[in-house]
This record gives sequence, C-alpha cells and structure tokens, in this order.
Amino acid sequence: MLFDEIVNDAYGEREYPALLALAREWAQVRPFDGLRVLAATPVFRNTLLQYRALLAGGADLVVGVAGSDVGDGPSSGAEMPCDPGIVEVLRGNGIPVIGLQEALALETAGRGFDLVLDCAGQFSACHPRFGFVELTRSGVQFYENCEHPVYVADSGIVKRIETCLGTGEGYVRALAQLGYDFCAGGADRDGAGKKFVVFGSGKVGQGIVLQLLRSGANVQVVTDCSRGSNAFLDANGVPVTDCNDSATGVKGALDRPQIVEALLASGAVLANMGVEDEYGPSIPATRVLAEKKPLNFILEEPTHLKYIDASLALHAALGELLLQEAAGVSSQESASAANKKAGPLDPPSELEQRILSMTMQDGLIGTEIAEMMGW
Repeated sequence: MLFDEIVNDAYGEREYPALLALAREWAQVRPFDGLRVLAATPVFRNTLLQYRALLAGGADLVVGVAGSDVGDGPSSGAEMPCDPGIVEVLRGNGIPVIGLQEALALETAGRGFDLVLDCAGQFSACHPRFGFVELTRSGVQFYENCEHPVYVADSGIVKRIETCLGTGEGYVRALAQLGYDFCAGGADRDGAGKKFVVFGSGKVGQGIVLQLLRSGANVQVVTDCSRGSNAFLDANGVPVTDCNDSATGVKGALDRPQIVEALLASGAVLANMGVEDEYGPSIPATRVLAEKKPLNFILEEPTHLKYIDASLALHAALGELLLQEAAGVSSQESASAANKKAGPLDPPSELEQRILSMTMQDGLIGTEIAEMMGW
C-alpha cells in the first residue's frame, strides 16, 4: 500500500487497528470509487494511515490545508498547523495538497468534491455533493446553518480516546520538548510540585489534568460551574474556580482586562491547547508558547497514533455513512429524504461501538480506555 515504508518504519499494526480494519474492508468493497474526497485532517505522519484507508476505498483523494502553510488565503475556520515534510511526501506521490481558495476555484470550474472530511471548519465554505464530516467540536460553529448534512465526529464517545488520553499526553511531551520537563519528575528540587491552572474542563481540559496529576503536579481548574459538577474533577480532588463561561475552545475567552493584566504581570508559562486563540489580541503571541498555536502541534506527532486511530477511523467511516444514507443503503430512507438532513449530526452509536470494539480488542490501549470509561 502507499506510504508503506514510512508507516512500517514508524508504527506497529496494533497502534492503528481501526484504520487497518477499514483499509482492508474498503480495499474489497471500494465505497469511494469514482468520488473526489477532500480530507482536511491536520497533515502529520500519523494522518497517512487515514489517507491510506481512503485510497484503499477508491477515493480520488485531495488533501486540504487551509491558510499560509500552502500559500493560500484565510480559511473559513481556524488555521491548522501541518508537517511540511509530509506535505511534500503527499505531493511526491501525486496527491494534491490545496488550500481553501483553490478548493473553491475547483468548484467554480465544475470539479468540486463529493465529500469533505473537515477539521475546525477550514473548508466549511465548500459545497460537497454528499456532505461534510467535521472532526472537532471547535468546527461545529461554522456548520450551524449549513444546508448539507454534517456528521460531527467529536459528538460521541470515540473522540474521548484522543482528547482525554492522547491530547493531554501530547501537552506534557510538548512542554518537555521546549525544556519545561518539570512534569516528568513531578517535583521541584525543593520537593514542591509545580502548579498549573487549566482553563476549561471539557474533554481536552480533563485529559491535560489527568496527565498533570499523573506527573505529580498541583492542578487547579477554572471552568463554568453553572453547568453542574464534574465527576472527574470531584473524584480527583481538583480545586475548581468558577468563571462566567467555559474557556475550552472559546476564541478570546481570556481577553478580559483583569485576566490579561494578571497574566502579563505573572511569571507563569502560558500555553494554548485549543485551535482558537483563547488569549485574545491583548496578550501578544510572543508571550505564549508556540505563539498561541496548539502546543502539541510543535511535535512530530502531536497525538500518538494509538490514541488518534479511532478518531481518524470514525472521521473517515462517517464519510462512508453519508454515501450509504444518500443511496438508501444503510437506512430505509430514500436518497431524497436522506439529503434533507442538514447541519450538525451526532455519529450513530452503532458505528462508534464498532470502532471502539476494534480499538479495544486489537489495539494497545484497551486497559486505558476501560479506565477512562470507568469500566
């Protein structure tokens, strides 16, 4: 298969059981034969496994990277980092890598897309024939009034594997790569644990808290207490400070005069883990690690493949589901009825359970998933 040399040198098959199963199945049934698929998943080495599965299924694949990384103009959603080396690998294998303006130009020329697998709403301005699949919660805002069906991979349980287990681990690795390796030992020379304030207690926030607690750090969370208690924080005895709104994934959430003044005057290390600039324009990019980009994206592999495999598999499998529904294959609806679905949709629990089963039975992280789920 394409990219075998890179993939086999970097990974074992148990690190990507769900994508491997899809690739083998799709090589037989070819669900994407003759269809143009735009995949806007952040371009890194582990994303090659998703591309391989789509190609095995017959997709005429185009990879989307909105923003300056490919010399394009502003995107609909947030600009996502990518690995330039992997971009060159794709182009060297004849796979186009394009930005939003080029995608829209192709539509104008009558060469649009059948499916768009988006991330953070980068390509929400496109008009795919069968609809969109959005990978992140941050991208949903760009699809609220969409006339096409939009499955949201982040609306179910599978995405928790990536965000609760993988993203927090990537955060700690990125800190260590930048020289802030205090998480590894869990304590200062004087024995006092380092102190962290985490804004937001959603899936990403909980994942970061989990990794910091494992490292021996002292953690406090600022979140929206009006949404009710958080069993995870309560069970781990994490102190919680109320705020007017959750900070997780909210653009400019910390852009309030008192907060800005306190952050700028402090000696604290500032980092961002959302796709949006949560600090706002009053805090300069130079004051925040990685210039406000999601911190784990400085890594060669922002999230280890074993943690992101299920999310990437669900992202792609929901694209297949859109095709099946439009054809009336997986439901009793006619194609016209299926096409009347519009806007954000939750992934079906049956599909999520199938991918979760693949991951737990054949992957490396079954025990970690069971602990996360409280099983």
